[in-house]
Amino acid sequence: MSKYPLAIIMVSNGPGELTTWVKPLAEELHTQIALKPKEAKSQISLNLVLVPCPNANGYEEQTAKKWLQFEKIIKAKCFWSLVFNPKKFGPWPSKGLVIFLGGDQFWSVLLAARLGYLNMTYAEWIVRWPFWNDRIVAMSEQVIHKLPRRLKSRCSVIGDLTADLSILTKSENPLPSGKWIALLPGSKSSKLKIGVPFFLDVADQIAKSLPDCKFLIPLAPTTNLKELEYFGSQKNAIARKYKSGIQSIHTFRKKESRAILITKNSTKILVQENHPAYNDLLQCDLALTTVGANTAELGSLKIPMIVVIPTQHILAMDAWDGLLGLIARLPILKWFLGRLIGFLKLRRRRFMAWPNISAKRMIVPERIGNITPKQIAQEAIDWINSPSRLSGQKKDLEELRGKKGAINKFCHQIITLLKIKRFMS
Repeated sequence: MSKYPLAIIMVSNGPGELTTWVKPLAEELHTQIALKPKEAKSQISLNLVLVPCPNANGYEEQTAKKWLQFEKIIKAKCFWSLVFNPKKFGPWPSKGLVIFLGGDQFWSVLLAARLGYLNMTYAEWIVRWPFWNDRIVAMSEQVIHKLPRRLKSRCSVIGDLTADLSILTKSENPLPSGKWIALLPGSKSSKLKIGVPFFLDVADQIAKSLPDCKFLIPLAPTTNLKELEYFGSQKNAIARKYKSGIQSIHTFRKKESRAILITKNSTKILVQENHPAYNDLLQCDLALTTVGANTAELGSLKIPMIVVIPTQHILAMDAWDGLLGLIARLPILKWFLGRLIGFLKLRRRRFMAWPNISAKRMIVPERIGNITPKQIAQEAIDWINSPSRLSGQKKDLEELRGKKGAINKFCHQIITLLKIKRFMS
C-alpha cells in the first residue's frame, strides 16, 4: 500500500501533447493543490504514464523529468508491464484519478479500470469511451452533442488548452530587428530526417532573394543540436537529395544565448534550445512548419504559417496513427504498404493543420505533394513581402483562438470530482 492516500495519473503520448497539455496542467495543479513531489508533506502524488504511440519519439520521459512535476514517470515501453503488474512500479494508493491527455483514449480507460481509479478525459472532438468516464472535459460544444443524452451531464466545456500557452510580453534577450522566418522541422526522427534538409534548403533559397531576411529554429523539447546536426548531414540519406546542409553549429556558454547554425551556403540560422521559445516565435513574421501539434501552438500565438509536407519522401513518413501505422513499419511490407497508406491518407484527407481543422476551412496554407524548396521559398517570400496577407492570417488566427482559462477550469473540474467522490476534503 502506498504511503499516499491518493494518486493523480496523467496519461499522454507524444511531444506535442506533453508540452501543450500535460506541462501547463501539471504546473497549475501544483499551484492549486499541494502535490508530491513539489510539496514534501503532501498526501497526493502527481504521476505521468506514457502510452504506446507511433507519434512518440522516445525522449518524452527525459523531457518530462526536467520539469520536476511528477512523483513517478512510467515509460511507454513499460505500459503493458504496468497494466499486468502495477506493483512492479512501486505501491499505488487505493484511490486515484487517471486523466487522459493524449494518445488513444482506451489506454487511460484500461489503466483506470486496472487500478480501480476514476477516469477523466479531455476531448477535442469526440469521446471514444464515454460510459467509462466519470468526468469529461471538452474543447467545444460539439463534443457534448455527440454524447448519449444520459451522459451529457458528465461533460463540461472548458475550451482549448493551447489558448493558455504561457507568453511573456517582454523578452530580456530579443531577436535583432528585421524580418524573421521561423523554421519548425519537427520533433521526432520521422519528421526531422525530412524537415531539416528541406528547410535548410528553403532558407538558402530565401537568403538568395532576400539577403536581409533572418531565420530561427526553435528546437522542440524532445530533440537537440546533435540530432539537428545529424539530420542535416550526409549521414541522413534524404539530406543527400538536397543542395544545402550544415557547415557548422556554434554554441555559447551563456544559457540565454542562442546557438548559430551556418549552412553550406553560408546562411546563418539562430537555434533556440530553450523551450518554450514563445518570446522568440512572437518576434517572427512567418513560420514554415511540418504538420502536428506545433501548428496548434503557432495558431495560439497568432503566428502566420505555411504547413509543408513533401510527399516525395512518403516512405520516410512512418508516423501514421493506429494499426495502419504499425503495419506500414513492418520491414517486408514497408515499401508497398507505405506508398498505399500514404496515397490513401493524402487522397482522402481534409485539413491537416490544427487551425484549419478547428475552423473547418483553409486559414493557413497546406502545401502537400511533390514540392521543392524553391517553391516553398518563393511562397514564403511572397508572404513576407505582403504585410496585408500576414496581418489577415494573423487576424483569422486570433478570431479562431479560444478564450484563455481552460487550464484553470480543468483544475477546477479535477478538484470538484475528487471532492464529490470524497477523495479529498
